[in-house]
Amino acid sequence: CWLLVAASLSSCLSSIRPIRSFSVASAGPAPNYAEAASWAVLPGYPSAAQKPQPGLPASAPADTVADVFFLHPTTYFWRFGRWNAPLRLRRLHRYTERSSIRAQASIFAGVGRLYAPHYRQATLYAFFDKKNPASQPATDLAYADAKMAFQYYLAHYNHGRPFILAGHSQGGYHATRLLHELVDNNPPLRKQLVAAYLVGCQVQPAEYQHLPALRDSLQTGGIIAWNTALRGTDYAPYYGLLATNPLTWTLDTANAPAALNRGGVPLNFKRVDPHLTAAQIHRGILWADDPHLSGYRRLHIPGLKELSVSFHIVDYNLFYLNVRENARARVRAW
Repeated sequence: CWLLVAASLSSCLSSIRPIRSFSVASAGPAPNYAEAASWAVLPGYPSAAQKPQPGLPASAPADTVADVFFLHPTTYFWRFGRWNAPLRLRRLHRYTERSSIRAQASIFAGVGRLYAPHYRQATLYAFFDKKNPASQPATDLAYADAKMAFQYYLAHYNHGRPFILAGHSQGGYHATRLLHELVDNNPPLRKQLVAAYLVGCQVQPAEYQHLPALRDSLQTGGIIAWNTALRGTDYAPYYGLLATNPLTWTLDTANAPAALNRGGVPLNFKRVDPHLTAAQIHRGILWADDPHLSGYRRLHIPGLKELSVSFHIVDYNLFYLNVRENARARVRAW
């Protein structure tokens, strides 16, 4: 999560610190990806990703030439007392679907056949306190589910089609790791990769041996990443990270004017806001202007004022239509 791993802990975080010790058993049974219930989005089943937003026409039928595999961000941050979210928490599924699936995964609904698994995500606290001995095991357990879902998708649904891999925050972290373990050194699978959108997580420009940072809007077979913050933000730990400008799809530091922004979609999913913000890369961060509109909130965590410059929550939303159009263009160019 943007800035979270480096933020100093304060007493206010006790509200999200798990009460119980980490154990695999406390996370509940592993998902069975042969069951539709283990997926937030699965072709042939209704999902929040398919709901059209006001101001836009309904997505065209998904192009069956390509697939999209999407991993949602952290949505488990209440004090339930566990390091990982058990899959039996239906209320959490509903929240994930109303938030990330509706406002993020829906970007890709008209791009290809969309797959988004439920997984036993690590609690938000694991990304604050990296020194806690439970944080890495909790993250590893979540990743194991994501990996199992991706492998099931490849074995049963993909059938050799090109695919986009996309994620945000925790989901982006897991997607980054999937590329390391399953794609980068696998020539046939690497050839199928249209692009990987690794948004809201830390990625190096030379993260992979064979998957380059993409430098224009139509290049395929590589990675795209950005972390958004208020214009003027400077954050030394992010110097040198990969930052792609989603208004130009280049890596240069020129300011891309708001006129290039086809439209953002707020978190409430009730409108489209054309020309929402400009975008400019600065030392590993993507600068954006404050939209001064509802639905594009920055991080506000009591006691951690330094996070208030981060647009992490709306990394995708600020550039919603640009990402959708770019994903379609890359599929056509593949």
